[in-house]
Amino acid sequence: MLSLPISRRFCLHLCAALTLGSFGFTALAADSAAEPKTLLAERGKLLVSDDLSAAPAAPWRVAKGKWELVEGAWHGEELPADNHPGVVRRPLSVKDAIFQYSFKLEGGKQATLSINTEKEHLCRVLIRPDAFVVQKDDMDHEGPDKAVVFQTIKTPIKPGEWHTVVVEILGNEMLASLDGDKVGFGSHEVISREKANFGFTIAGGGVALKNLRVWEATPNKSWAETKAKLASATPAK
Repeated sequence: MLSLPISRRFCLHLCAALTLGSFGFTALAADSAAEPKTLLAERGKLLVSDDLSAAPAAPWRVAKGKWELVEGAWHGEELPADNHPGVVRRPLSVKDAIFQYSFKLEGGKQATLSINTEKEHLCRVLIRPDAFVVQKDDMDHEGPDKAVVFQTIKTPIKPGEWHTVVVEILGNEMLASLDGDKVGFGSHEVISREKANFGFTIAGGGVALKNLRVWEATPNKSWAETKAKLASATPAK
């Protein structure tokens, strides 16, 4: 398992490298016509293309919370009566995949992209006003398995502004990027398991979502070099 802590020095080093193009990674606004570059994997067959410009309907299933269309995008929020974050899910059978979507914090305390097996949560990216987190989930709850946080990237995420997340899963590795210049990644053997569904979870106030895309993931021939650069930019413990 790989777990690399991020420091201020690493973030500065990484941002400079991205700006110079040494990773071939371009920072883009959420509404840019071009796709954000990927690092771990390459985009293959397009599996899901949903602008989230209509109220949730099949194959989506709302499990908790309030989900509605507001100004051409989904608006989800937790309902106090549920005593549980708002949840909406969509079935998708896939092993290696790239997920991409845009979000805007509108009072929400946390917004999550959750990727699951048939019976358990597998891994997720958590967006908070001050950070985003890349993690493997606890898959047996009361058993010996535990959640593993690969990386917590401390960064202010301003409410009322659109941001883009790209999540790449290939084999036992997982990588997530925020707005093209903040990256967290790690690996664990369970990440390679077959995925059965994915969805969004909203805690607290509202979060807007739009422009969802999911592709099959294929290997990126540059990943070994990129991974080495990311690792070398991390200060030794």
